[in-house]
Amino acid sequence: MPKIKINDIKMYYEIYGQGPPLVMIMGVGGNADFWPPRFIKKLSKIFKVVVFDNRGSGRSDKPDIEYSMKMFADDTVSLMDALNIKRAHILGISMGGTIAQELVLNYPERVEKLILCSTNCGFSKSALPLPEALKIMMQPREESTPEEITRKSMSARLTEKFIKENPKVIEECIQRECKYPTPPKMYKRQIDAIVKFNTYKRLKNINRPTLIMQGKHDLLSPAQNAEILAQNIKGAKLVIFEDVAHDIFSQESDIVIKNLIEFLKN
Repeated sequence: MPKIKINDIKMYYEIYGQGPPLVMIMGVGGNADFWPPRFIKKLSKIFKVVVFDNRGSGRSDKPDIEYSMKMFADDTVSLMDALNIKRAHILGISMGGTIAQELVLNYPERVEKLILCSTNCGFSKSALPLPEALKIMMQPREESTPEEITRKSMSARLTEKFIKENPKVIEECIQRECKYPTPPKMYKRQIDAIVKFNTYKRLKNINRPTLIMQGKHDLLSPAQNAEILAQNIKGAKLVIFEDVAHDIFSQESDIVIKNLIEFLKN
């Protein structure tokens, strides 16, 4: 398992393919295994895809300290330094999208193009998660198994129709995501960082080509948040997918990949 020393931790990472670097940042509690293999395989035919476990998640170190999006962004840039990647396309989903915002705002010279997926600019200026989804994601974790937690989270991340029609995909996803679960205390540390995050007034300073992708039926980060981002980031392109929830890569990977590749290659 490849790990590398960055800042105060050892970080787990994986690299697929060759070509222009594409660094992908996962959301709260997630790790490199949360990216669907088919999604990575298709992108790796064109790009050098870098995925990793954020501090506190998966196989990376888990210091019991206060976390912030700026800290996560610093970690990502330090990983790029360690891998000799001077500049890359940066993609972030959910919490990964908030990390990506901090990265482009603090290190604009390191970003070629920016892709923000299923994310927001901070709760103070955003549409909040729907109560039923928030309840699922904030469920007590200490007394539940990773599989129980993951199964419950599916209804907050995917549409009911998709879950019903794709049982094999759901089971594969659950097995993949349960291999290296994030400890409850570290999940709480990441949630605390999300609560403190706010880039609304700084969005106008983002000067890199930006693509915003969003599911219309996202319960965790309602589609209004993508519109707020698009309105405040100059020249941003907004794509909203019909009949799709929070986890756009698992649910509509073909059309998502199509939009992503078109944006990055043009």
